[in-house]
This record gives sequence, structure tokens and C-alpha cells, in this order.
Amino acid sequence: MDTTTTPAPPSIVLIPGHWLGAWAWDAVAADLRSRGHQVTALTLPGLDPDDPRRAEATLSRQADAVRAAVGAAGRDGAPVVLVAHSGAGHPTSVALDRDPGAVARIVYVDSGPAADGSAFDASLPDDVDEVALPPFDRLGEQASLDGLAEEDLERFRRRAVPEPGPVLREPTHLVDDRRRDIPATIIACSMPSEVMWQMAREGHPMLAEVGTLRELDVVDLRTGHWPMWSRPADLAAAISAAACR
Repeated sequence: MDTTTTPAPPSIVLIPGHWLGAWAWDAVAADLRSRGHQVTALTLPGLDPDDPRRAEATLSRQADAVRAAVGAAGRDGAPVVLVAHSGAGHPTSVALDRDPGAVARIVYVDSGPAADGSAFDASLPDDVDEVALPPFDRLGEQASLDGLAEEDLERFRRRAVPEPGPVLREPTHLVDDRRRDIPATIIACSMPSEVMWQMAREGHPMLAEVGTLRELDVVDLRTGHWPMWSRPADLAAAISAAACR
């Protein structure tokens, strides 16, 4: 009689990008749960519209929240895979630097690791408390809206929460080189992976750290910058495949 058991799929923690809460992952989270994963979708400090002090949130507080979510997800001993979308790459990088052994893999969705000393927007004036979701014509100049239906844009506008200013301008402080040993996957959406690699080789500030990762897979999922809405089933499949690798 075969008494071997199949290991449970890794637990997955989903971190949304700027202006978003846990709700942004609803379709992807449901798909991942149907594949057997335990899933936690996190609303970072500063992105809860009911928090009266949310504009005071810092990058450090967000990193602490990521670490707490990872710790809770792995409490039963299951490996944890952390998924960071877009601007969530900064607090996630800080969290991984503080505890490199906490996760089995990091998955960046149209994102990547932050470099030591970098800030998402160092030019943001100190007197700017928060940054609201810009008009879509201007946002589309900064990040691809490809694949988003009108109802996606309407929900985005209705539910978006202004991003706290301190989170955007605060530089990362990274000291533990072991963060580069964590197995990583980048799901490249709004630019082809070959373009991403070229930018990384040329030292582009947003991608320079990619070249320092010691175990990296890159998956192309061609769509816009918000694949959790434009291609949720395909994104869930890519995340699950990376998690089980």
C-alpha cells in the first residue's frame, strides 16, 4: 500500500500595486484557490480608505505588513510564495531584506526588485501628503492600459485610494545580500522580456537590480500593466506554475 502523500501547494500572498487594495486580486485569488492554494490578498497600510491616518503610512510600515502576512501564511509549515505587483516591489524588497528566508519564491508581476537607496519617486515634494490616481489619459502614458474593459476602468476609478506620499518618496534601505538568493520569477506584461533584459543590462534605474538576482525565471504574459483584470485566468496559471516550480 502506497502511503506517500502529495505535498500541499504553496501558500500564496498577493500584494497589489499603487492605489489598490486586496480587492484588486479577487478574480486571481479565486482561481488560485481552485487550484488548491491557500491565498492571502493584502491591503497595504495607507491603502485602506477607512484608515483616518492612512496618509502617514511609510515604506517601513508596509514592509512590516508584508512580513506579518507571510508569517501568518506559513504558520502551518507550508512554503510561502510572495507575489508583488507594480509599485509593491519596493515594500516587498524591504520585507525580503529583513527576512530573506521567509519565502520560497518571490514573483514580480510587471515589477521587479528595488535597489538599495532607490525611491519610487524621489522628486515628490515633502509637502505632498498623497498622490491620487491620475486621469486615465495621463496614466496611460506611464503604464499600459491594454486589455482593460470600461468596467475595469470604472471600478479602478471608483475604488482607487490615493497613494501616501511618504511611501513614494522614502528610499529603500537594503543591507542583506541574501535577498538576491531567493528564487524569483518575473511575469513580464507591458513590455517583452527581451526589452526588460536589455534595460536591465543598460542599468535602467527601475530594472538594474534584476541583473543581481541569482535564480531568476522570466515569463511573458503580453497584456497591459494590470493583468489581474485583463488576463486573470492566465495570470493565476502563471503564478501557480511559478509557485509550484
